[in-house]
Order: sequence, then structure tokens, then C-alpha cells
Amino acid sequence: MSDKSQKPQEPDTDVHEDPNEPAFDWMKPKASGTASGAAPATTATPAATTTATSETETPAGGQPESRADRKAAEAADAEPEPPLFADTLAGGSTDKQPSHYSEPLPTSALQVRPPEDEVARRNAEREQAAKVKPIGPRVFQVLLAVFYPVILLVLAVRAVTSPLFLWVEYNRPGFPGDGYGFSTDDRMTYGSYAVDYLSNWAGPRYLGGLVNQDGAKLFKDSEVAHMADVKLVILSSFGAGLLLIILSIIAILYLRKRSNGGIRRGLFAGSIVTLVIIIGLAVLAALSWQQFFTEFHRIFFANGTWTFSLEDTLIRLFPGQFWIDAGIVIGALVFLVATVTFIFTWPTKQRRGAGTAVDEADASGDDADADDAESVSNEPADIKR
Repeated sequence: MSDKSQKPQEPDTDVHEDPNEPAFDWMKPKASGTASGAAPATTATPAATTTATSETETPAGGQPESRADRKAAEAADAEPEPPLFADTLAGGSTDKQPSHYSEPLPTSALQVRPPEDEVARRNAEREQAAKVKPIGPRVFQVLLAVFYPVILLVLAVRAVTSPLFLWVEYNRPGFPGDGYGFSTDDRMTYGSYAVDYLSNWAGPRYLGGLVNQDGAKLFKDSEVAHMADVKLVILSSFGAGLLLIILSIIAILYLRKRSNGGIRRGLFAGSIVTLVIIIGLAVLAALSWQQFFTEFHRIFFANGTWTFSLEDTLIRLFPGQFWIDAGIVIGALVFLVATVTFIFTWPTKQRRGAGTAVDEADASGDDADADDAESVSNEPADIKR
């Protein structure tokens, strides 16, 4: 290449000399109309609108001369996209337009509402479960009603098998004396040994080693053996009564927390059962005391082990009148306590109203919780709709 050869001429890049340089056509605004038939840019962005108003020239070809014009044309042609969660944002307006697209929530599985029959079935089951009372309080009420008469009977027997009752019985007017030489003091002394033996843990020697004033044995071997059998029955009944008392306390504590009025209903039913039993036994004893006494001993003792002669110490200390009085005292104590319990637990209108009010309050609270849970579970479905 020679020096005389023509050098390539560099393009003129001075933007101030030719403002219509094609390289800067994209900066020019879009014309008011185009040959392609695009809609007027009435919904263009504010920046595009400002540019369009400042410069309105278009090239002869009718096409947008700049990138801004093309963007404005595309924005005018495109349909405005609804905002995300449009339904939820415009939930308060009554004249909202239906949206063509709604983005599902992240927890879209909760939006699936079960069929109407399934909803009705669940509501029916919930109402039925609310109406049905739990079985626990009913069981404890029944147990309390069953234990109550047994506890009263055991406590009454314990009151009779005491030195206090023995002293009252020996010193009351009309009590038959001993025709074989025992004075009241002798009866009180020897009888206290026999009563104490029934409630302590001593062996048969506690009675078998006693002697009277002439040095002879106070109780025969057959009498000591019978007292040992009586002691076994008494201690067993006391142990059963203590166990029932503990179970009754547990039932009372349970009913106090779980069932309003459950303690009252259990004691009321127990008092009725006690009165029925004690009245029935009193009628049988009044009709034929001797047969009643005989059948009672046959239940707990073997035949031939509880019959003695009039000269034996047990008969002299505890004659027939003693057992009649003991039966009357036991029946009177049980009847009195059961009657008082019956009166104080009678289901008056006020007591039933208080219990019903508390139950209704609990039920209304449960219903309110259920309604809140139902509204929370239905909220996603309502949002989706």
C-alpha cells in the first residue's frame, strides 16, 4: 500500500452535528399513529408519556424510531395484569371485577373444601358428641353410690365394737344382769378384753390366758376359737371399709373436677340404696329376730362353732339383749346418716339449675371453640372463592 492510496475514512461520530443519527433513534418518542395499527399509547408509563409529549416526530416509514417507542407500544398493546391476590385486596368492595388469574396460597391444600354431605356428617357427629356425656363421671357416681351403704355399715359396726358402747350398754336401765355372779365391773373388765381383742393384732392367747377370781380359765377353747373367727370377720370388714373410703375419696376428687353436681348425685343415689337396704333388714329383724340372728351367723361362721350354753363366759358377757341393742344402734346410725345425706343431696330446683347452668356454660364454650375452629378451617376456602 502506497502513501498515495486512499485511506479509509472514519465515520463521523459527532452527535451534535446530526441529531437524526440512526444510532440514537431509540431515544425518540413514538408517533401518534403507526402503520402497524397499534393502539394509541394511552396507558403508557409516565416516562413514556412525557417523552411522547415532548417530541412527536416519527420517521417516514411509520415504525417507532427508538427503543422507548417500542416499549411504549408494547405496553399499550398488552392487557394490564391483575395484581397478586387481587380478590383478597379488594374483598371489601362490592363492585370488584372478576380476576382472570389468582395465585394460590402456599397452603393450597387447606383450600380444598370437603363436599357438603361430608360437612353435614361431621357437624352431626360433633353435635352428637357434645350431647353425649362422658362415661367416666357416670362410672364414679355409680361406684360412690354402691360404696356408700357399705361404708356406713362398717362405720356403725366400728362404733358398736368399742368400750364406750359396752359401758353404755352395761349401765343402761333394764339391761339383764348375770345370774352366775358377774357384777357390772366384772362384765366391764372382761368384756373390754373381748372387745379390744376384735380390733387389735394379738393372737388367741390374749383371751385364752385370762383367768377368773378362782384361777380357772375365763374363756373355753371353743369360745376363744369363735372369737378368733369373729376377729377375722371384723378386721376384714374394717379393711374393706378403709379401702372403699379411699376409693370414695378418689371418686369425689374426680367428680369435683370433671362433673358439676356429680358428688351430690352419687351420694343421693347412695343414700337411697342405704335406706332401702336398712329398712329391708329392719323389717326382717322385727319379724323374727331369732331367725335373722341365726341366718346372719350361718353366713359367716360354720355350724356348731357359734352356739354356747348359758354358763359360758361369752353368753354371760353378751346376752341376747346385747345383740338386739347392738342391731338397733347399728340400724339407727346408718338410717340417721343416710337420711341426713338424702335431705342435703335432694335435687332441688336451685341445685339442678346451678348444675345445668354450669353444664350449659361448658357446652357453650365448647361450641364457641368448635365454631372458631370451623371458621378458621373455612377461611382459606372463602379466600379461594
